[in-house]
Amino acid sequence: MRLDEIPARAARESPDAPALISGAQRLSFSALEQRVACAAGALARRTRPGDRVALLAENRPEVVELYYAAPRAGRVLVLLNYRLSGPELARTVADSGASLLIGEPDLLARLAPHAALCRGAGEPVGLDDWSVEVGRSAPVGPVPADEDDPVWLIYTSGTTGQPKGAILTHRNLVTGLLASSLGRPVFPADVYLYPFPLCHVSGHNVCVFHLHRRPVVLLRRFDVDALLETVERERVTAMSLAPTMLSSLLDAPGLASADLSSLRSIGYGASAIAEPVLRGAMERLGCELSQGYGMTEMAGTAAFLDAAAHRRGLEREPQLLRAAGRTGPLIELRIVDDHDRDVASGTAGEIVARGDQLSPGYWNAPEASAEAWRGGWFHTGDIGRRDADGWLYVVDRKKDIIVSGGENVASREVEDALSLHPDVREVAVVGVPDPHWGEAVCAVVALRDGARPDADALVALSREQLAGYKKPRHVLFVDALPRNAGGKVLKPLLRERAAAELASGRS
Repeated sequence: MRLDEIPARAARESPDAPALISGAQRLSFSALEQRVACAAGALARRTRPGDRVALLAENRPEVVELYYAAPRAGRVLVLLNYRLSGPELARTVADSGASLLIGEPDLLARLAPHAALCRGAGEPVGLDDWSVEVGRSAPVGPVPADEDDPVWLIYTSGTTGQPKGAILTHRNLVTGLLASSLGRPVFPADVYLYPFPLCHVSGHNVCVFHLHRRPVVLLRRFDVDALLETVERERVTAMSLAPTMLSSLLDAPGLASADLSSLRSIGYGASAIAEPVLRGAMERLGCELSQGYGMTEMAGTAAFLDAAAHRRGLEREPQLLRAAGRTGPLIELRIVDDHDRDVASGTAGEIVARGDQLSPGYWNAPEASAEAWRGGWFHTGDIGRRDADGWLYVVDRKKDIIVSGGENVASREVEDALSLHPDVREVAVVGVPDPHWGEAVCAVVALRDGARPDADALVALSREQLAGYKKPRHVLFVDALPRNAGGKVLKPLLRERAAAELASGRS
């Protein structure tokens, strides 16, 4: 199956059903399919088969149209992260070799000083002008394609270095959609709210609900007040949130008076969640929660922690609330040592994956691809363990393990302990250089409004929860943690900042 068959099939079977809702704009499946076919026609006039088309925009219906139109025309859609700086965006456009750049003018302006890097894309096209052009274009049918042809090119977040373009094919994406449908079922009356940036791989959830002929409500960008108002107005039943979004929702003054009675389920993911936030959400929001573990290279989700597991965790098995879930139905996951040998149950090792939803590699990066996909398995860089009952736990990123005095310290474990303090809104733990220990544990903490910094109290709390060598030797307070478009904390940036502040004596 091709990705662009989704709106075509929905238009045949449910032509008048709502497909996309964005503010006052509403598109039925027949209207969406017409726009996709016309957008494919516009792409066919401007580019050649196999060309990359770069898109720089916040959440608008035109982005979803291009999700499907690029593969309909046999082109590859390059989803640019609009939170990047001008130089970062320019390098991404240059690396992709895009022959066409479409975007919102204020975002495209960031690229103007770096036009030399983007010259292959020609003169950028404003998104409003593009929308008018699509409306004037004749529709075209799908070009011949193989299921292994590239469809999307999404550059990884760069949390561990220079971003790399993960190639996602028809086969990868459709398999990921089916896996999500099985791991987190769509209900017949669902109305889905999508608040993440559409440039993120989590955008595959839009396609999941379209696969089931269900409407998707877009937020242009995440705003907790707009989210609450939209849930009420559109009678939203399901939505996806990052843990930081969920925390903001729980802290929102308007939550107490909001009508969330339509809400059936919230799926969360993208980063670790503090247990107090999770318990607060389960107790206060009146809906089911589920978690997904995945990444860009997996075209979506590889493990699922369903609502039943959350209920068990809340009632009698609290350890389940720290699990990532069980392996999805269409992928294989193993836990291996540094020699790619399986480790025993309960032992930590690197998570590796294999299956049709796995990207075939990185764009223009043969060495990085060979390293990550060695032995026929994709090496995620995540450290995990699997218990005797088959539950997968993600311990840490491999590169985030702190080696202090010869002992391995998982930053996630320290973060979980510190998040128990009622004044802590969010926390990230990184290793910083130490002349005696090699690395020292450093906690970077953002406090709740009105809380007063108290490093000693946080260290004392960690000492109660953890072995002595795991407690933070430094605590830095910040207004907020730096995050990428997918909600992941930018730990390389935090390491640099923390090391610089400590070196200047500001610890």
